[in-house]
Amino acid sequence: MKIRKPGKVRDGLWYLGRKESCIYLLQGQGESMVISGGMSYICPAVVEQLREFGIDMGTIKKFLILHSHFDHVGVVPFFKRRLPEMKIYASKRAWEILSMPKAIATINEFSRKVAERMGMADVYSKYDLDWRDDISGIAVSEGDKIDLGGLEVRVAETSGHSSCSISAYVPQMKALFPSDAMGIPFKHTIVTSGNSNFTKFQHNLEKLKGFEVEYLCLDHYGCVTGDEAGKFMAQCIQAAKAHRKKMEKVYSRTKDIGKAAKEMTETFFSENPDYFLSPEIFEGVYRQMVRHIAAAMSAG
Repeated sequence: MKIRKPGKVRDGLWYLGRKESCIYLLQGQGESMVISGGMSYICPAVVEQLREFGIDMGTIKKFLILHSHFDHVGVVPFFKRRLPEMKIYASKRAWEILSMPKAIATINEFSRKVAERMGMADVYSKYDLDWRDDISGIAVSEGDKIDLGGLEVRVAETSGHSSCSISAYVPQMKALFPSDAMGIPFKHTIVTSGNSNFTKFQHNLEKLKGFEVEYLCLDHYGCVTGDEAGKFMAQCIQAAKAHRKKMEKVYSRTKDIGKAAKEMTETFFSENPDYFLSPEIFEGVYRQMVRHIAAAMSAG
């Protein structure tokens, strides 16, 4: 089953935000943790959902960032400034990126562009959402565990989508939070974005398939539950293989990373004109992926 509407997924697990940008709330004994930071413009929806669902924001003591891309850290500044004692966790690489002035500038620029694209540019006049140099936290890596009191959140390193990607697994719930290390289910397609290293992305899809999962909590377009979760994970592996072959074919024909990225982007948006990212941002993603594919082909 697919859950695309924010609300209670099961006892102790809530889906917040919007269908195209999801974050999750885990409730332990006496404290809660938000997993993933979504896009900045979902902040009003999240605040309203906490109120509507009767969740006390003050119980949120921890926040787990799964990777540092702008569309996955958007509400972090708001929560940290509203809850200054809250502990924030991310990979070591994510903290390195989030301390770079250029990366912070890009996060803020892209966040505002997408908010404008979604007709919600005014969110910045109501909420303090820009990243600055006032946010830091705790580095976690493969095998680390975060205790929520009655719930244990286990960390798995799953780079490939980004160099800083991690996933989270809650064994008591059989709930997996892969962020974009898993495919994105958009309408009738699965978007596989191995931005920084498509080979590692594919390797980590196989790694994630090894988890026993009843709740697959994705950062875009909701949750996949029950038997369908396992089927979706297998479908992502096949989608990634097909995507790689398509990129190899286009690059072999064009012999140019930029031209191949542009062609792949135009093809995607001709079929998916209402995807949440702008073509400009998506073409940048394709340049990264095709660059890796070109290097892998050259290496034999």
